[in-house]
Amino acid sequence: MSFWVYILRCADGSYYTGHTDNLEQRIGQHNAGAIEGYTHSRRPVTLMWSQNFPTRLEALEGERQVKDWSRKKKEALFRSDWEALSAAAKKPARSMVPRYGVSTSSTPTRDERAGGVLAGQEANGWEKDPADLAEPSQRAEPAPPPVLVLVRPQLGENIGKAARAMLNFGLTELRLVSPRDGWPNPGAGPAASGADIVLEQAQVFETVADAIADCAHVYATTVRKRGITKPVLTPEAAAQAIHATAGRSAILFGPERSGLETDDVAVARSIITVPINPEFGSLNLAQAVILVAYEWSKGVALASPPEVDMPLPAPQEELDGMIAQLDAMLEESDFFFPPARTPVTRRTLRTLLTKPGWSTQEVRTMRGVLSSLAGKKPRA
Repeated sequence: MSFWVYILRCADGSYYTGHTDNLEQRIGQHNAGAIEGYTHSRRPVTLMWSQNFPTRLEALEGERQVKDWSRKKKEALFRSDWEALSAAAKKPARSMVPRYGVSTSSTPTRDERAGGVLAGQEANGWEKDPADLAEPSQRAEPAPPPVLVLVRPQLGENIGKAARAMLNFGLTELRLVSPRDGWPNPGAGPAASGADIVLEQAQVFETVADAIADCAHVYATTVRKRGITKPVLTPEAAAQAIHATAGRSAILFGPERSGLETDDVAVARSIITVPINPEFGSLNLAQAVILVAYEWSKGVALASPPEVDMPLPAPQEELDGMIAQLDAMLEESDFFFPPARTPVTRRTLRTLLTKPGWSTQEVRTMRGVLSSLAGKKPRA
């Protein structure tokens, strides 16, 4: 089965990049308006370039590499003009010509694997041309939610707590690699506190490679240096990268006792590390999951806490009445002493009482308190 990366020219002159396993059908869908998103209001579209790949993963990588190219680079690619393509880049394009020039092996080169992962970086370390910034966004759909992969988890309770943390922030796809106590695990359900959908849909794999085979971007969570040179991101930066890049992402979490092994970290493109107290850098599994899931959730429309309307501040007349009542009580109890400091003390009290921004109801309540302390019935 082949997978295609393609570039379409839209009716408004902009370009759209995508991938599919049926090129002819997909172009027909774009032209028929069957695909919601960028091309829907920019029909008709014309196929300008395509390249086939043996796997979906490689097609996703190819799409990621060319989608943010400038118009100049894309049009040089359409013409197979490798000199112009090289001139349009700020770094040599020798690694790109074989990949997109003729039908060759689509295995990424070392330079391609070293491409930037942060939002706004271009594949292969190529820097963006100013023209790149002028093109409208081409993604027809937002990046899919990341897959969370628990590698050799030990306790069912921890799996359940991780599932609960996932669902709190809108993530539902959980994959387990060789759970120590097998799966399903009776301890997971109660700990999940209702996140049953995550547990019911959880998939089990024998190896990390199997669990991430369909993912274009892989992140490993670890706080320790393992002698592997990879980009290191905070959870916030990783979340931004996941939202900004096409293709599915996977985030790896290690076993509770020891974390990810070096070989597990080696398969990832990037490392996620939480800035943490160097004297106590231990997070439990659910804590690590909730930090990463929360940062990802900032980029999607989850329900916000209900807003509570604050009461309007009381009119100045009501506030003055309360202050006058207190002043009279203090005067009667000989609070103002020595007499020479009475103006300063009154000013201090007024400053103190005007800071909270009392509402009408709060002023009435406080005056009732004062009346009660004075031995009088609260005012109506």
